[in-house]
Amino acid sequence: MRTCVGCRGKAAKSDLLRVVEVEGVLVPDLRGRLPGRGASVHPARRCLDLAERRRAFSRALRVPGPLDDSRVRAYVGGLAEQRSTDQHSTRRDSTESAFRTVPESRSRPR
Repeated sequence: MRTCVGCRGKAAKSDLLRVVEVEGVLVPDLRGRLPGRGASVHPARRCLDLAERRRAFSRALRVPGPLDDSRVRAYVGGLAEQRSTDQHSTRRDSTESAFRTVPESRSRPR
């Protein structure tokens, strides 16, 4: 179990995104292998906003001053865009399948 630095909610390690500071820039650590102290955050804009407002990243990573979070925001934005695309394609697929007709030869039990 890990704690999100944004919302302070507890979640499984696999549900959170590990973020590491590299030369003043926050970098998403997708494999969990980058060296140094890491901070965990839900991959959601809401949690990123909360963490930034509370200055939680610099506190959790024990580095002074503000950090550039543009790379993490770009990654989370890409995830959100991908999720919305996946939802639209799923809805379309289910709608299309509802209107498909089964050929007569296959609709009868054998």
